[in-house]
Amino acid sequence: MEYSGISESTTSIDYDLHSLLCDNTTFVFATITTTILYCLVFLLSLVGNSLVLWVLVKYESLESLTNVFILNLCLSDLVFSCLLPVWISEYHWDWVLGDFLCKLLSMIFCISLYSSIFFLTIMTIHRYLSVVRPLSTLRVHTLRCRVLVTTAVWSASILFSIPDAISHRVRSEGSCDYSGRAWFLASVYQHNVVFLLSAAVILFCYAQILRTLLRSRSRRRPRTVRLILAVVAAHFLSWAPYNLLLFLKTLPHVGVSQTCEARRRLEYALPVCRNLAFSHCCFNPVLYVFVGVKFRAHLKSLLRKLWGRGPQAPSPPLSPRSPGASAHDGASFY
Repeated sequence: MEYSGISESTTSIDYDLHSLLCDNTTFVFATITTTILYCLVFLLSLVGNSLVLWVLVKYESLESLTNVFILNLCLSDLVFSCLLPVWISEYHWDWVLGDFLCKLLSMIFCISLYSSIFFLTIMTIHRYLSVVRPLSTLRVHTLRCRVLVTTAVWSASILFSIPDAISHRVRSEGSCDYSGRAWFLASVYQHNVVFLLSAAVILFCYAQILRTLLRSRSRRRPRTVRLILAVVAAHFLSWAPYNLLLFLKTLPHVGVSQTCEARRRLEYALPVCRNLAFSHCCFNPVLYVFVGVKFRAHLKSLLRKLWGRGPQAPSPPLSPRSPGASAHDGASFY
């Protein structure tokens, strides 16, 4: 699915007559801007997600199922961002890490992608149940439930990523890529199906949440719903354009013809959308700062302590619960 490498090149087995007629152009500025961007994203994600983890562990209770989901999202984003230097090195010096690491890192890359989608979907379903069917969430906050849900998500992510580990190998031109066109098509379609199904579930849940909140007499709007919506929207808006372009790139391989101009525009757009998608791992900490009231207060207290500027500021008091807030939401930092 071309997630595992920055290069958009293909080998001779993937070329058809139209590909040979179309002239692919590589721009030097794309190499420079991509390298700078990925370095910045890597640093921002490393700092931002590490701070989120620190705040969660130091100030908050992981008895909140939402906090457990956020913690796992941070871990997923950290794994994703730590792979960016690998793709940068491949972009400049080809793949030098061998066939085993090609398979392993491609699998880890996909695990981080699928785990993000699964955790965001389950977070939304949990919020939907808390708002629309609050009685159904009375028993989901036990330690056993948190462990089972987390284990199930990571296990499903590993299962969905196994085909990418099998299909990747070091190609003759020095890239870590799919061993054949069929694997590339299968990977694109699998990820797009998961992406679209999760988007449908999330849209349904938030439509029902909005409907319930609008019917409520309370003027308050649960902060947790607002933050989760922001995180979900940022993820899907980041990845949707890239997934769409990858799908369009598969069309010539299944008999749908494209003009040279269309292919050329696709090659222009792919690096831009790919860079946007790969930057998603540093967005969440920014959203927590701007949307999460308690997280912002905890972060200020932490920074004051680190810089030695006096005692930590007290955390904001828990406010009365509003529609969509369960008994365990007081432990959440939103």
